[in-house]
Amino acid sequence: MRVMDANELYDPDFRKLIKSKKQTIIIPIGSIEQHGAHLPITTDSDIVTEIASRLAKKCGFIVFPTISYGVSYEHEPLTNASITKDNLENILDDILWSLQDLDAKDKLTCIILNGHHGNAETLSKIEEYFAPSIIVKGKLTAAMGNVRVYSYWHFMEHEFDHAGFVETSLMLAISDKVKMEKAKKGLIIEKLSKLEQSTVSKLSTQRGGFPRITENGVWGDPRDATKKDGRKFLAEIVRNLAKECQS
Repeated sequence: MRVMDANELYDPDFRKLIKSKKQTIIIPIGSIEQHGAHLPITTDSDIVTEIASRLAKKCGFIVFPTISYGVSYEHEPLTNASITKDNLENILDDILWSLQDLDAKDKLTCIILNGHHGNAETLSKIEEYFAPSIIVKGKLTAAMGNVRVYSYWHFMEHEFDHAGFVETSLMLAISDKVKMEKAKKGLIIEKLSKLEQSTVSKLSTQRGGFPRITENGVWGDPRDATKKDGRKFLAEIVRNLAKECQS
């Protein structure tokens, strides 16, 4: 199927499109943050943008521009261009409510496709808030109940990482910006005890916590990453996401 990208849609056609039959809009969200010395700081946004485009093509969805900034304070003092959880929530609230105002016949589904772990807490609130109905001024009111939130790494079997084998392979499959000669092993969590793994996982989500567990900003080992593996991961993610979205 052809990707319906927002930069190819015009106001009268778009409004007619979403009112004529059921449509799905994908809103990808990433981050700007460090990914070691070998991956660009746009990695999360780059990957989720590519996955959103492939998913839209496979399912006939509309894909909106990626929100490239996320909640990345855990990487301080390494590179991060972050927004607060409250600001991210407000941005998404505004976008979703404005789309609902256009959707007089309740034919529109919005998928928030997440590409950064630090956004997850805020996105869980969004999913809860846009439940099928809410209380407004003491009355049960229909809300935009067709909002779905997905983090793409939940749709692959391989354990995820940060600038490790998986993310580096994904970037090799979609970008020519990877500097494999600078790729170095980072934190290998499998070598830690269960207690150490739990401690490290909690610390990694705290403000400034990530550099405390891995000096080079890498979680995993990217040195054996390949474009072939990245293509396999992409196909698996898109295939599983499509099944979920169409269920």
